Amino acid sequence: MDHSGHGMDGMNMDLPPFTLGRGLEFGGDPFFLVGCLLGLALYGWAVLRLRRRGDAWPVGRIVAWALGVVTVALVMCTKLNDYGMAMFSVHMVQHMVVSMLSPILLLLGAPVTLALRALPAAGRGRKGPRELLVALLHSRYMRIITHPAFTIPLFIASLYALYFSPLFDFLMESRAGHIGMMVHFLAVGLVFFWPIMGVDPGPHRPGYVMRMLELFAGMPFHAFFGIALMMASEPMVDTFVHPPASLGIEALADQTAAGGIAWAFSEIPSVVVLIALVYQWYKSEKRQSQRTDRAADRNGDKDLADYNAYLASLHARGR
Repeated sequence: MDHSGHGMDGMNMDLPPFTLGRGLEFGGDPFFLVGCLLGLALYGWAVLRLRRRGDAWPVGRIVAWALGVVTVALVMCTKLNDYGMAMFSVHMVQHMVVSMLSPILLLLGAPVTLALRALPAAGRGRKGPRELLVALLHSRYMRIITHPAFTIPLFIASLYALYFSPLFDFLMESRAGHIGMMVHFLAVGLVFFWPIMGVDPGPHRPGYVMRMLELFAGMPFHAFFGIALMMASEPMVDTFVHPPASLGIEALADQTAAGGIAWAFSEIPSVVVLIALVYQWYKSEKRQSQRTDRAADRNGDKDLADYNAYLASLHARGR
């Protein structure tokens, strides 16, 4: 059997045929395992700090953050990470979850807002973590990397430029390259969805209609990418041309499955984000109408008195 299309120094050559049970066994990739535990610990610390101070933090946000971290752990800290080095379809599940599902859940957890509320102010003239975070949020760098003119092309290039160039095969030759690629996918997902979700403060806060347009600008390219893989008559990525014989899979059929996964996943974030946006829109309209009502309650009698006085003045002028 030719192993040339497969990296990892033979580590995956004896993988048994894939089943979901085998895929979800604990694999414990140290980089993502530490990252996930750190993410949960820091978020938990910040929430406890708020609670001790007597401030509330929505349970929904805690649940969203925890689910976001768990989805990353499920695909990166299990045997799915081993199978993802040898099977295009499993790799595509990892990619789609890490770039399109986890970022949405993590952003719904509003980590930046939580950090700004939990971190202590450093005091006059000094710079602590909170001040550095505020400076970063207002920086030109952040304005550029969260602008749709940057995020949408980056989101699209992460698919086409990576998979259809030698860079993908180079990165897949080592576990470090694979980890780096997954970190990149997570980061791209976060900067793409951050302005769209609009939960945390950031340089770009477009209106709800613009956010929906930004969302739908990126999604068709994902669908086309999936369809391109499904329609291909030969394997398109060298890494997965010669899957280990022990897996009992055929490269082209596995690529077709990967394309189907990419295509189906392009719908999932659209639905989740759309629901979140409509809910945010509804809440913002409700808050606005409550403010208007309160203002009317406060000023109602005055406005009426002013109007009556205006009518009286007109009447006096007309006599």
